[in-house]
Amino acid sequence: SVLAMAASTGGPAAVYRILSDLHGKDVPPPILLVQHIALGFGSGLATWLGTATSLRVKVAEDGEPLVAGTVYLAPDDKHLGVTSDHRAQVSGAAPIQGFRPSANWLFRSVAHAYGRASLSMVLTGMGQDGLDGIRDVHLAGGHVLAQDEATSVIYGMPGVVVGANLAHEVLPLGQIARRLQALFQPGGRAS
Repeated sequence: SVLAMAASTGGPAAVYRILSDLHGKDVPPPILLVQHIALGFGSGLATWLGTATSLRVKVAEDGEPLVAGTVYLAPDDKHLGVTSDHRAQVSGAAPIQGFRPSANWLFRSVAHAYGRASLSMVLTGMGQDGLDGIRDVHLAGGHVLAQDEATSVIYGMPGVVVGANLAHEVLPLGQIARRLQALFQPGGRAS
């Protein structure tokens, strides 16, 4: 399986919290992250997030195999997705609704490559990037989580997903890692 996460405003701190709370003997599946961030800050974000966790955190490289226990960040000004043979796909294709990297691009590719084995999460952020891609995840039978309004800095991205009835679960930030660990287990997905 795979975990795809997307965030905008407030995202770095939220992702840091989730990664720091994700501990235990079980290695999580590959984690892909699209974070809307200013140009030039991607590698610094990867380094900083790496201090939160024993997982490997890196900027994704096109074509590299996705490995469990690794967090892959979209490179500066590039889309991040996955191929049908579960490799990272980095693309300079046109921005989607003004965003590159785009959460929609990530979620759509994960839905296509992993189907029911996909786990997608929309975290704090303004706007509605990710909504269309989450629809694809939903149609493919994947599982969708959204951060709740109370713990989101801005409840735009998760709010539109919840408002469209596409989130299977809406969780406060402090409970996300524990829920993910349960979902990572064989048979752990809520139906």
